[in-house]
Amino acid sequence: MPDLCAAPKGRKCLESRYRRVFWALILILAVLFFLSLSVGRYYVPLGETVKIMFSLILPIQQTWTDMMENVIYNIRLPRLAAAILVGAGLAASGAAYQGIFRNPLVSPDLLGVSAGACVGAACAIFLRLNNFGIQLAALGLGLVTVLLTVSIPRIFRNDSTLMLVLSGVIVGGFMSSILGLLKYVADPEEELASIVYWTLGSFSAVRRDTILLVAPAMLAACLVLLLLRWRINLLSLGDNEAKALGMNLKQIRGICIVCATLLTACAVCISGTIGWVGLIIPHLGRLLTGQDHRYLLPVSVVLGACFMIAVDIVARNLTGSEIPLSILTGLTGAPLFVWLVVKQKGRIR
Repeated sequence: MPDLCAAPKGRKCLESRYRRVFWALILILAVLFFLSLSVGRYYVPLGETVKIMFSLILPIQQTWTDMMENVIYNIRLPRLAAAILVGAGLAASGAAYQGIFRNPLVSPDLLGVSAGACVGAACAIFLRLNNFGIQLAALGLGLVTVLLTVSIPRIFRNDSTLMLVLSGVIVGGFMSSILGLLKYVADPEEELASIVYWTLGSFSAVRRDTILLVAPAMLAACLVLLLLRWRINLLSLGDNEAKALGMNLKQIRGICIVCATLLTACAVCISGTIGWVGLIIPHLGRLLTGQDHRYLLPVSVVLGACFMIAVDIVARNLTGSEIPLSILTGLTGAPLFVWLVVKQKGRIR
C-alpha cells in the first residue's frame, strides 16, 4: 500500500484532516469544560457558569449568587483542572511510550510508577497523613520506583529496551506484593477502605495546593514531549534506522522516558491509579490522525482531557455516591478497545 504522506498532496490532505480533528476536539473540550462546572449535586445554570468564568477577565454584572461562585471556584474548578491534567498526561505518556518501545500494548505504568505510587499512598494512609501528605508520598515513591527500575539495567550493564521493560515488570511486581501485604495488615474498617478507594482513582480529594504542586512539572514534561514528537517518529522506526539518521538514541529516548514517567507519576499522585486511559486514547488518536506522532501526540493530549472530564462528570452524577474512576474507565475502555481492534483488524498482522 503506498504511503500517502510521502506525496505532497497526501501530506497536505493529512495536515488538513489533522487540523479539522484537532479544532473539533478543542470545541468538544470547551463544551465539556463548562458542562463539568455546571452539573453536579448543586446545579449551576450553564449561562451563569459562563458568566462566572468570563467575569475573571471581563466586567460582567453579577447575576449569580455567592454560593454558585464558591462552588465553581473552590470545588469544581480544581477538580476540573485535575481531570484535564490527568487525562492529558496519561494520554501523552501512553502515546510516547508506545512510540518509543514500538509496542501498541504499552501503558504508562510500564516502569512500575503506578505500583510504587500506590505503595507510597498506602504508607501515608498508615501514618494517618492528610490528603496532601498522601499525594506527596505517592509522587515521591512513584519516582523512587522508576529510579530503581532504571538502575537495574545499569547494574547488569545492559542498556537495551528489553532489559528496561523487564526491570519495570520486576519492580512493579515487587511493589504490588508490598501493596498486597499492606492491605493484609490494614485495619479493615478504616485503613483498608481508604487504600482500596485511593487505588481505584478519584478526584474527590483534589485541592488547589495539589494542583499548584504538580501542574508546572506536568506542563513542562508535556511540552517537551510535544517538541520532540517528530523524534519519536524516528525512535519508532527502530534503533538502527534512528542511528543511521544521526539521532542520539540514548539521549532522546532517556528524555522522552523521563518526561512520560514524570507525567504518569504526577497523574497518579493527583487521582490514584486510573487504568485504560494511557492505552486506549493513543489508539483512538491513531484512528483519527494516523501513526505520525507530530499529529498523534497533540490529538491524544486533547482527547485524553476530553475523555477524563466526561468520565468525571458521569462518576459524580450517575448515582448518589461518587463512583471510582477506574471502574468507569474499565467499563468504557474494554469495549472501546474491542471496537478499535475490530475497526483496525485489516491492519493487524
